[in-house]
Amino acid sequence: MLAKSTDNVLPLDSNLRPAGLGASQPGRNIGAILVDEGKITSADAEQVLARQRELGWRFGEAAIELNLITDSDLRQALAKQYEFPYLAAGPDGVSKELIAAWDPFHPVVEELRALRTQLLIRWHNPEAGRRTLAICSASPREGRSFIAANLAVVFSQLGQRTLLIDADFRAPRQQAIFNISDRFGLSSVLSGRSDLSAAVPVTGLTGLAVLPAGPLPPNPLELLSRPNFAALLGKAAAEYDIVLIDTPAVTEYSDAQCITFRAGDALLISRKDQTRVAETEHAVRDLTDASARIVGTVMNAY
Repeated sequence: MLAKSTDNVLPLDSNLRPAGLGASQPGRNIGAILVDEGKITSADAEQVLARQRELGWRFGEAAIELNLITDSDLRQALAKQYEFPYLAAGPDGVSKELIAAWDPFHPVVEELRALRTQLLIRWHNPEAGRRTLAICSASPREGRSFIAANLAVVFSQLGQRTLLIDADFRAPRQQAIFNISDRFGLSSVLSGRSDLSAAVPVTGLTGLAVLPAGPLPPNPLELLSRPNFAALLGKAAAEYDIVLIDTPAVTEYSDAQCITFRAGDALLISRKDQTRVAETEHAVRDLTDASARIVGTVMNAY
């Protein structure tokens, strides 16, 4: 979980598997949802209703007892009934790293929800202008992009209008995780060739948009240092409830300092059995020197 100091730990594991999709249509009962999704026929529904009356069970339980649907089918239907959108098996190329979208009932996602809760309690404060958070790590390959992407998903599942910005011009990954085009992105916006409309809505996840890094520029730090980066973040904060920013490794480039200076707040990611204490201390000094508030650290064990 996210605790009060930078000594706090959130263990994560990445035993990933696919789950299910569909647009949410509130107000429908489980039977109607299962019929609309093609999981059962109208004749099956009548059979389930009869069994339901006979046993006094819920519709879904009776359908499972008759071997007409699986537990996964029922969870997907319940998610639609309660307006809890998530992706199902089907969309080509969406990375299995996006576990909060594929399998929202996985134990790892419960840890991510715990982190979300701590952030809402300890960090998020729109009235004080605290709705933009940079996701940072001392070194590469510590799971920074994984956590940024999945945090964006769980915030959107809460009903928050969420924007994920990939500001890692060194090794961007969000376009691959979400399987979106990076023809236009943050670099296009900062060079004046596009605007915030370049952010791509994520199909099936209401309220979530991703602004990919875009074409890799030859001058990343100079682009991020321009006043229009601050202007972009200001516009994003006016249009979204949550703005998350994926950044390059803190100890390798100065980009993260520039980004966190503009964002104001940072969440620092470390990886179990990989991140060294000295590297984390170095990252904390660099971010603090950039006037960033480090809201906490996450120990990533995935």
